[in-house]
Amino acid sequence: MAFIALGINHKTASVEVRERVAFTPEQLVEALQQLCRLTPSREAAILSTCNRSELYLEQEHLQADEVLAWLADYHRLSLDELRACAYVHSDNDAVRHMMRVACGLDSMVLGEPQILGQLKSAYAVAREAGTVGPLLGRLFQATFSTAKTVRTDTAIGENPVSVAFAAVSLAKQIFADLHRSQALLIGAGETISLVARHLHDQGIKRIVVANRTLERASQLAEEFGAHAVLLADIPDELVHSDIVISSTASQLPILGKGAVESALKKRKHKPIFMVDIAVPRDIEPQVGELDDVYLYTVDDLHEVIEENLKSRQGAAQAAEELVAVGTDDFMQRLRELAAVDVLKAYRQQAERLRDEELAKAQRMLVNGANAEDVLAQLARGLTNKLLHAPSVRMKKLTAEGRFDALSLAQELFALDEGESPSKGPQ
Repeated sequence: MAFIALGINHKTASVEVRERVAFTPEQLVEALQQLCRLTPSREAAILSTCNRSELYLEQEHLQADEVLAWLADYHRLSLDELRACAYVHSDNDAVRHMMRVACGLDSMVLGEPQILGQLKSAYAVAREAGTVGPLLGRLFQATFSTAKTVRTDTAIGENPVSVAFAAVSLAKQIFADLHRSQALLIGAGETISLVARHLHDQGIKRIVVANRTLERASQLAEEFGAHAVLLADIPDELVHSDIVISSTASQLPILGKGAVESALKKRKHKPIFMVDIAVPRDIEPQVGELDDVYLYTVDDLHEVIEENLKSRQGAAQAAEELVAVGTDDFMQRLRELAAVDVLKAYRQQAERLRDEELAKAQRMLVNGANAEDVLAQLARGLTNKLLHAPSVRMKKLTAEGRFDALSLAQELFALDEGESPSKGPQ
C-alpha cells in the first residue's frame, strides 16, 4: 500500500503551465475513471484550482512515473516539461502534504479557507466517479478533521486575507476613493462572491456581476445590491467600469484586447484596473499591453498578499504542529488496521483448531470415555495444535540466524520479560 500526492502548484509552475494542467469540472469524472483504469492507482481523487492541480492516489506499490506519464498525455504536454515543475510525495509525506493543503498552509494566501471547500468537492466528485475506496476515504476524513482542529484551535483563519481580499486591497491602492468607482465582476463563483463582499464592505459605488447564466448572477447581485448581466453585455458595462475582476471556469478568454481598446476610447482613456484570477485566464494577456490598463494575474498578487500575512504567521507554527499530530495519528491508525486482517485470519485458524478438537472430544464422550480424561486430552490437543505452527517457524528462523525472531516472539506472546531469549552463538 502506498499513498501518493502528485501535482503542480503556484510555487512550482507558472500560470501558463497551470492553466494547461487544469481540469474542468466536466472532465473530472471521466479523468478519474481513466486514471484508475490506465495507471496502477486503485483509488484516486483530483483537486484542480487556479493555484494547483493535484492527484491523491492509493497504489499497491509506489509507481508515480506511470501517473506522471498519464497526466502529461491527458493534457497533451511533454513529460519532461511536466517533470520540471511536478512534485511527488509518498506515504507519510503525502498525508502531511494533503493535510497542509486542507489547512491553507500550502496556499498562496496562508490560511485561506476556500481550499478546504475545494478539497471536499474533490472528494465528493471522486466518490461520484467511484474512485475513492476505504483507504483514501479514511485519509480524506482524517484530513477534514485535522483542518477543522486547526481552524478551531489556531488563529490562522482570522482576518480577511485571500486572493479576493488582495485584489480589492490593490484596487484601493490605485483608486483612493472606491465610493466613486464602479466594479465589473465576471463570474459568480465563490471567489467572485468574496470579491463582491470585500468591495461592498469598502463602500464601492456600484457593482455589476456578469455571468454565463443570469440566474446565478442575479442571486449574487441581490446579496450585495449589485446589478446582474450576461457575459454578452460585458462590452457595454466595460465602458463604465473602473475595476474589472474575473474568475470563471471558461476554457477560452472572455475579454479580448479589441473589446478593452474600444471601451478605453469611449472612456476617453480613463484607466481600468483589472485582475484575472482565473486559470485558464479569462483576460487575454495582450490586454496588459494597453497604456491605460493595469492588468494583474494571480501571480502578480504576491506582494499584496505578503503584506496581509503578518497576522497569520504566528499561528502557522501551531498549525504545522497540529498537522504533524494529525499525520502521526492517521498513520498509526492505518498500521493498526493493517493488523486487523492478520488477527482475523489467526482467530479463524484458532477457532478451526478448537472446533476440530471439540468434535474429537464429543466423539470420545459418546463412546463412553471418562469425562476427566476427555477434558485433559482436549486441553493437550488444543495446546499442541495452537503451538505447532509458531514452534516450527521459530525453529526455522533461528536456524537461519534470525535471532531477532526470539525477541519478537517474547514480546508478541507477552512472556516473562525477566527471561531474555538466547542471542545465539557468541
